[in-house]
Amino acid sequence: MTSSSVAYDKARAEGRAALVGYLPAGFPDVAGSIEALKVMVDAGCDVIELGLPYSDPVMDGPIIQAAAQQALEAGVRTGDVLRVVEAVAATGVPVLVMTYWNPIERYGVERFAQDLANAGGAGLITPDLTPDFAPEWIGSADRLGLDKVFLVAPSSTDERIAMTTAASRGFIYATGIMGVTGTRQATAAGVAPLIARTKATTDLPVGVGVGVNTGAQAADLAAYADGVIVGSAFVRSLQEHAGDRAAGLAAVRALAEDLAAGVAGGVRA
Repeated sequence: MTSSSVAYDKARAEGRAALVGYLPAGFPDVAGSIEALKVMVDAGCDVIELGLPYSDPVMDGPIIQAAAQQALEAGVRTGDVLRVVEAVAATGVPVLVMTYWNPIERYGVERFAQDLANAGGAGLITPDLTPDFAPEWIGSADRLGLDKVFLVAPSSTDERIAMTTAASRGFIYATGIMGVTGTRQATAAGVAPLIARTKATTDLPVGVGVGVNTGAQAADLAAYADGVIVGSAFVRSLQEHAGDRAAGLAAVRALAEDLAAGVAGGVRA
């Protein structure tokens, strides 16, 4: 397994931000998600965020919710997610599972951590789990060297940010706006104060997610953030070409290339 911090360090050495691309495992189907994720890697994604489909995704907007529901209705389960992790991690990029906490508790925290490590996964992004309620996950992750990516938001107090970054490994996920994914764009001006407050507490890289759809938006954020995280736009690219696998993959590639050019072109603050 490769920590996501390695990819961030490589991007920083190249004078750019890292590009983190998201898709739910099993969308449009298991084989299709593997194929699309490999295209995203080939086209410039430095880190992959793999969604574990869940029936109550409180942070996800309608685009990702629909994709996750499609995967669930097709019978995608945690074992399938781990298969996707293994296939994509074989490309050499860090693969983190983005998951709400209930499925991990049901599966077994220690069991999931071990199975994720065995599949080559880098760690977890946990949007509804905070460090003060995560002792079992933190213990398992520390034992196995897995990334622990917790979230900070514009509403987070300085004390809360410091507590969160102290418990994290890999990178810090900064939500650029208040609200669910895929509904509004995070602007550099809007997210810069949160990035600054977060960086004041840690040397870990800070990735910004929620609302990025184009290379120009990615370049705007890359001037401040160490990484730009894009999810809904990739999902939409596949949804808009449902039934035409080749066209969907071509759209995913074009988007990834545009975003990769954007994160490379952002003038670092």
